[in-house]
Amino acid sequence: MKPARSSHKRGFTLLETVIAIGVLAVLLTGFIIVFTPAAEGIRKSLNVQQADRLASTVEQELVTLRDTTYKTGFEKAYDWIKTSNPTTNSSTDAVVVYQYRADISALRTTDKTPVPVSALTGQQPGKDYIVVSMCRRVSDPLFNSTSNGDITAIEGGIYLVKCTQLIFTGGQLVSGTAGTIKDPKTGTAAGSADLYPDAVIAFTAEFHILPAKSAGYFSSSAFTNKFKSVKNPVFTRNLAIRR
Repeated sequence: MKPARSSHKRGFTLLETVIAIGVLAVLLTGFIIVFTPAAEGIRKSLNVQQADRLASTVEQELVTLRDTTYKTGFEKAYDWIKTSNPTTNSSTDAVVVYQYRADISALRTTDKTPVPVSALTGQQPGKDYIVVSMCRRVSDPLFNSTSNGDITAIEGGIYLVKCTQLIFTGGQLVSGTAGTIKDPKTGTAAGSADLYPDAVIAFTAEFHILPAKSAGYFSSSAFTNKFKSVKNPVFTRNLAIRR
């Protein structure tokens, strides 16, 4: 007589379960070790691209003449670098950089920049508007006007840009005196762009993210205080402009 087979199926022992959990933990740990640096690299790459775009926009705008205020791009850059720092200047001289929605088929008659697209109803990106980078002073009505200013069509954040001349000290480039442009050879104040003896002004640009992007904010004491006391930039870049 054959013994009856048991219908009960054998399960995993405690030891087998512990081993399986251990193997899974090892695999998960390996995955995290490999994946985390890759994700961090992607995040940094995106940030670097954004920083490059902002820095390039500032550098280009500093030497671009859009009206008759300045005789040359070098004179404009000299003035903007000098007055963008709050040491002795008004917050209306503050320099900001940002992106805004723009209608590239419609240009302003004043400075030939694209008209902002503030209303998005029925508008399609890439067809009806594109996002462009821009750098302006806060006092520029083409930035802060509530009717046709860029501020009505901002995409993303607005960054305050503080510039300080770089000078040679001990064979190294270091930050000079905020709000002052000096002769790099003698260390004395140049006085004006025409009197600046060198062909290049090297400077460091600090980029600070601002907490608001409304026209009212930029005319308030909150912005004035921010301009005068802002610290800890999101990033900095060493740049240069030529005659």
